[in-house]
Amino acid sequence: MSDNIAHTLTETAQELGARTAITEARSGQSCSFMELDLYADRYGAYFSAEGVKSGDRVMLMVKPSIDFIALAFALFRIGAPVILIDPGMGYKNLLRCSAGVKPDYLVGIPPVVGLSILFGNTFRSLKKRFCCGRFWGFPSRDIRRKREVEQGSIEIFHPDETSLAAIIFTTGSTGPPKGVRFEHSIFSAQLEKIQSYYGIGRGDTDQPGFPLFALFSAALGAHAVIPDMDPTRPAQVDPQKFVRSIQDYQVTYSFGSPALWQVVSRYCQENKIRCRSLKKVLMAGAPVSGNLIRQVFAIIGEDGQIHTPYGATECLPIVSMEGREIVGETWAETKKGKGTCVGRPLPGITVKIIEATDSVLEDIGECTMLGPEKRGEIIVKGDVVTRAYDGNANQNLASKIKDGKKFWHRIGDVGYTDSKGRLWFCGRMAHRVFSRAGVMYTICCEALVNTHPDVFRSALVGIDSEDHYQTPVMIIEVHKPITRNVKDIITEIKTLCAEHPLLENVAQVLVHDSFPVDIRHNAKIFREKLAVWAQQQVRKR
Repeated sequence: MSDNIAHTLTETAQELGARTAITEARSGQSCSFMELDLYADRYGAYFSAEGVKSGDRVMLMVKPSIDFIALAFALFRIGAPVILIDPGMGYKNLLRCSAGVKPDYLVGIPPVVGLSILFGNTFRSLKKRFCCGRFWGFPSRDIRRKREVEQGSIEIFHPDETSLAAIIFTTGSTGPPKGVRFEHSIFSAQLEKIQSYYGIGRGDTDQPGFPLFALFSAALGAHAVIPDMDPTRPAQVDPQKFVRSIQDYQVTYSFGSPALWQVVSRYCQENKIRCRSLKKVLMAGAPVSGNLIRQVFAIIGEDGQIHTPYGATECLPIVSMEGREIVGETWAETKKGKGTCVGRPLPGITVKIIEATDSVLEDIGECTMLGPEKRGEIIVKGDVVTRAYDGNANQNLASKIKDGKKFWHRIGDVGYTDSKGRLWFCGRMAHRVFSRAGVMYTICCEALVNTHPDVFRSALVGIDSEDHYQTPVMIIEVHKPITRNVKDIITEIKTLCAEHPLLENVAQVLVHDSFPVDIRHNAKIFREKLAVWAQQQVRKR
């Protein structure tokens, strides 16, 4: 597989030609692989003529569409790193990230172009702005016209192993969003794993809940159906629209967050709908419950598979397992407080557990390796593991461990391995609660509380106490509509906590109306915000 996925697209287009590559479910517009490659070539030639060259940073803020995919491939084609920032993170975070990454060019929809002009000081690094859409009513400024204009063909950029392809920002679930550097080789390695491990490729039809995944689908020769949804709010997806396009286009696989599939599977069950064309469903972004896996199995084809890849923006996918093993074996252990089993490392990936520490670890020789069943910090190395954050030397020092000429990435999670070589996830390092009785891990403790029939989800947080220990507080969000007295539910949760050794130190049980969650998946709980809220609630009492 080529080191530049733009070249992979060209090879795919030469083979598949007129076969449909992209369909926009909302508009019904589509393009073939040949057309997509042509659009990418024309956009690339246009950018080159406008002065964009290899190494120039281009912020791409265009809604999921044929043009988004064509523009991304155009920039890969000329070797201009693509900067991707989730618009759902809010304009303050957007401005902060933009100022840090210092883009040379901006390609965006009219509101984003307008924002860059309004906050000109933040975007002072920009040499030029390109508008994807009618800017202030002037169609001549809409670069979408350029994809229909004959341009001189350009040579595809040939990267080396250090050539930057993109900077993608994290969700900021445990701190400010960080720009992760993706070399072209990382994208190529991800493509290879998606193709070989999950068996996805030509002949498949994808409906991605994550816009970036459509790039991979196109490069792999799969037909990508861009769903009619706001990708920054997957938990608010219109399930009717999402299911309709699955059925209309006979979608065979789909990658989305657990929050999205919670909504879609519930809708299907309530309306007795089966998505029989679906052969593979991938869910990632947060721990996936056995209950949700059962719900999704109930709505897809009888021979369908559900996969729950584990990783992070910095490294994905690194570990995975199929849903039948979860519901048939590991989910029962999860409900006992053992953590969430996320599976076995993919080929080419090595995962180790080291003694947890918040200190910098410069060399692997400084680490204390732990054996099976021993909880500690998860570290990983392999071909999909990114090398660095952009412009963030302190974070690089905190997150990378040298190992000769290679390195390990500290993923920021706590877990352990079992006797079968499977990895179990126990929670984020930053979310550990240091109680007087010992360290408490969020995923292990919350799983016990989540077994209560009225609890939708829970969050363990630590609040300040009079000494250097934290006071454990369990926060719950109940299923809606609420059919019981909330005070009775709290009493039952307190009893549950008192009866289990992992929870007996929980000092308070609080009810929160709606948990704050991350903007990319709508599934990761912002426990930092909940901890501040819990501290305020306790002080009021």
